[in-house]
Amino acid sequence: MEIGKHWKTIVDTLQDGLMVIDPEGNILAMNPAAERLTGYSADELVGQNCTILNCTGCELYGRGYGVEWCSLYEKGIVTAKKCLISRKDRRALHVVKNATVLRDADGQMIGAVETLTDISEIVRQEQEILTLRKSCRLEDKHHGLLGESLTMQRLFELIENVAQTDAPVLIHGQSGTGKELVARAVHEDSPRKDKPFIKVNCAALNENLLESELFGHEKGSYTGADRTRIGRFEAAHEGTIFLDEIGDIPPGIQVKLLRVLEEKEIERVGDHKPIPVDVRIISATNKDLEDLIAQELFREDLFFRINVFPLKCPPLSERLDDIHLIVQNFIEQNAAKSSKKIVGLTPEAMEALFTYSWPGNVRELRNAIEYAFVLCSGHWIGVKHLPPKITAGSKRPQMRRQQSSAAWEKERTKLIDTLRQVGGNQSEAARILGVSRVTVWKRIKKYGVNLEIDLGRTEAA
Repeated sequence: MEIGKHWKTIVDTLQDGLMVIDPEGNILAMNPAAERLTGYSADELVGQNCTILNCTGCELYGRGYGVEWCSLYEKGIVTAKKCLISRKDRRALHVVKNATVLRDADGQMIGAVETLTDISEIVRQEQEILTLRKSCRLEDKHHGLLGESLTMQRLFELIENVAQTDAPVLIHGQSGTGKELVARAVHEDSPRKDKPFIKVNCAALNENLLESELFGHEKGSYTGADRTRIGRFEAAHEGTIFLDEIGDIPPGIQVKLLRVLEEKEIERVGDHKPIPVDVRIISATNKDLEDLIAQELFREDLFFRINVFPLKCPPLSERLDDIHLIVQNFIEQNAAKSSKKIVGLTPEAMEALFTYSWPGNVRELRNAIEYAFVLCSGHWIGVKHLPPKITAGSKRPQMRRQQSSAAWEKERTKLIDTLRQVGGNQSEAARILGVSRVTVWKRIKKYGVNLEIDLGRTEAA
């Protein structure tokens, strides 16, 4: 039986969409399944450029023929790539793309064939499962803290360990790194989790008000004290008190706080009767307390009492591996509160996030996504939707490249040699270099490494 005569019948029977494309991206042929997926008839699509589908999985160069047109002709194959395409009715469709380059008998590139598999139902089911997990709080393994990087995994491990004790914890970290979330995680992983978690912002009140907030007051103890009021320490009895921005506590309050730690009792303002309190103390600061001690602005004995077990919240610049995860979480949160159907960021927008310094950390990233939600009217957040200071910051790696050409060339050569050693496997290269896979990806971008050309040149050399 000559199967070759029946190729069209076979192709037309496939449930997956199939398209044949020339080396300049023009659609040459398509099967009925592709018509059903895209909403276009063959007469409408054949002869059109493939960009009409706005496929998010394409890496288009658009500079000419073959390898100058898109990355498929450079790589030769695309396997099981999840993408979004735009149908004729402007709806986004989730598909899995497989593609391979076609060559003639002489080995010359003549085009490519692509198959598109509709996975919209699978994605819908995954979203329903995610919603169910959220409603059951099953995803909240770390009490709102997100991260898959080694730095965050280590932090999660430390939280779990210290939570089982009553040791005072001092959380260090820049503003916006999630110190309160860490404090809550320690409390909610501890035997005190069913008892109160009381927060006090020590920077928000003057000395007299802070003293009253912490320790309470008796009626008539000062002007305006028209009733007896318990303080935060009493409210937190058998639970946890979180002293945020503890570096801003005035010296007079520091003395009384030290007494609470040592004697486990408080006195209300206007009264001298000691009141026993059983409270686990967690503190946080973005200041260098040892520097404040040197300036005689913070008591050394208090520092040693609250710093029994220090925890550090890493800045976002040290955990870039987690940006994808955090961004997706913020997108889901904003999408749930709005009518917009935004599903993610374009590769260019994500690259801008990776190359920004993030002085405001996760809080600034959250604000950036909220800003983008205001401007974006489609499904994908682009560079133009991000705050200007973020897109301006994405040019910093090029500036650094010029600082030392010799060092730059040395690092570039080391990266290429390592990638060649592992056949271009970025995960394996990251292991050898002792960095994350995202760092390897960033260095490839920074040093302008072409995985096909540069690795080939190195091998030839």
